[in-house]
Amino acid sequence: MKKIVIILLGVLIFCGCGKPREPLNTITLWHWMTDRDPALQELARRYAKQTGVKVQVELYAPSDTYTQRIIAAAQARVLPDIYGILDKKEIFASFIDNGFVADLSPYFKKDNGAWEKSFFAQALDVNRFPQGNIYKIPPGIYGVPIDVTNIQMLYNKNLLKKAGIARPPLTFDEFMADVAALHRVGVTGFVSGWGEMWMVDCFASNYAFNIMGEEKVMATFRGELAYTSGEWLKVLRVFQTMAAPGVLAEGIVTKTNKDAEQAFALERAAFAFNGYWCVNVYNQMNPKLAYGVMMPPVINSERPMKIWGGAGSSFVVNNHSPNKEQAVAFLKWLTAKEQQTFLSQATLNLPANRAALSDIPPVLADFAKVMDQTTHPTIWPYNEHPLVTEALDRGLQSIVIGEKTPQQVAQEVQAVKVRVMAKKK
Repeated sequence: MKKIVIILLGVLIFCGCGKPREPLNTITLWHWMTDRDPALQELARRYAKQTGVKVQVELYAPSDTYTQRIIAAAQARVLPDIYGILDKKEIFASFIDNGFVADLSPYFKKDNGAWEKSFFAQALDVNRFPQGNIYKIPPGIYGVPIDVTNIQMLYNKNLLKKAGIARPPLTFDEFMADVAALHRVGVTGFVSGWGEMWMVDCFASNYAFNIMGEEKVMATFRGELAYTSGEWLKVLRVFQTMAAPGVLAEGIVTKTNKDAEQAFALERAAFAFNGYWCVNVYNQMNPKLAYGVMMPPVINSERPMKIWGGAGSSFVVNNHSPNKEQAVAFLKWLTAKEQQTFLSQATLNLPANRAALSDIPPVLADFAKVMDQTTHPTIWPYNEHPLVTEALDRGLQSIVIGEKTPQQVAQEVQAVKVRVMAKKK
């Protein structure tokens, strides 16, 4: 990360390099998405046929290779008309601060905000810098999402039926009753890739927001609420409760997400925790799998369940491009209902345009319907220190396998938090 930031700081040195390009009837788009390249190439052909403007789509993969190319192009001042930034918001802000990303707010606000209103708000929030943001970027929307993402739970319809369960659970108590019923007929309750700590962190975040609310979670990150508080102990006890016999797949804290996906696809567990991308994965592993999508069951019914989600992939417009207007026009066309529907059907990704939901596979639509209940660390006003997050996630794994109690983990995580806060001071 430090290396990338240092390189970006050096960009200003090169600001005089390179001659401005003359406006052409061709715009250039660079991307990293191997799975979406055929669909983007096809859409480029359609756009040229409709408008006479050629879109030159260039794929650079894998993502590390793509990122290196973008940094080099920024240094040489030869960025394409349209591209994406694959990094944390700090790096995104660096590109904006150095003048390489156009503020698209005027285009989004035009015609009474018609373009902005066509998107899920949470998708735009990933590309939005609000007033008073910590990066000191002028408020505005600097990117265009082409798809969205979220992580929910899945349930196997046939296995629930086998256990006499009429519908998926809405509350955590119902969930625990259901997995007990499944256990009685020899079916494992829940599987997820909890060998990958970000998956554990995501699941814990869902219940932290549901149990205590966003403000108390942010207060914890600021150091104002201890992990040993009663609210956090309730979150930790969720994992202790789920460690009961028959609830969790054997070895869940060592499973990668791919392992967990295979287990669910082969009907070895009735519930799974996974992202929308699983639709494509399950279709490849078991096309006959009968499953549905559900929100994680709530514990506090007075608060909505918040799940991780937001923009999946986004494009920005080169602020120095002589073809800026043409680039924006293409992105507006790309994110209109017809093109969003095509992209979703061709790649099994969730459309960023709300209007496209009616024309995509039902299971994908079910994922997208709850985008209004998504949140993500990239849009939170505060984030926890990585050392504290690691201590929490490893502690949750230890609770699951019975090595530690919630109280022990809370004390250990708080001790790390205190050390981190002391160093900051």
